Amino acid sequence: MSSHPPVWLHQALSQARFTPYRLAASGDMERALRLYWWNVEVSAALYGPLHCLEVALRNALNERLQTAYDRADWWESAPLTPDGRFKVERAQTNARKNLRRGRRRPLVPDDVVAELTFGFWVGLLSRTNDRAFWVPTLHRAFTGYSGRRDILYKEFLSMVLLRNRVMHYEPVHHRDLRTDHLTVYRLMEYIRPELAVEARSLDRVPSVLARRHEVCAGDHACSF
Repeated sequence: MSSHPPVWLHQALSQARFTPYRLAASGDMERALRLYWWNVEVSAALYGPLHCLEVALRNALNERLQTAYDRADWWESAPLTPDGRFKVERAQTNARKNLRRGRRRPLVPDDVVAELTFGFWVGLLSRTNDRAFWVPTLHRAFTGYSGRRDILYKEFLSMVLLRNRVMHYEPVHHRDLRTDHLTVYRLMEYIRPELAVEARSLDRVPSVLARRHEVCAGDHACSF
């Protein structure tokens, strides 16, 4: 067991970033580094399923809201919370910046939709938005679900937290990733079961999870 990191490690990755892995490996720096690379590998594998879930949710909710308010820019008429309104305004600002960098054309609603975050869409399922959005409209977006809104919201919120950790290169190895993986597909099936079938056929998360022990022990090479 080695307790001394390579010279380049803290310079490249930073001590603060690497410390959680060292602690998880009980101070064994070689095992900690293998755990770090495995965390990168499993995060890369999770990107695809999370991508599918986020885009499916966005499009399902957006479609329902466009129909309910009879306009593509439904947020101009919808009773958004102050936080929701702030997130829309930020999305509009970001969309305009993107247009200025590329081909100049008028801003269209799809530009704003693409900039709205996973957290924004999940927030529409919260208790605060129960009467404004869930009861009259958004429950219809989940054709495969007939349970309570709060349970659905809690599961989606967990996926937002997972997605943010993956996208910001944070540790996810401490989570129950097998349960997370099942949750991604269960939620996807509520929205678009056909998409879930397609995504599963491309998914490598199970194989990455299965070889964690071997990778961290140094018996299997890690790759991403």
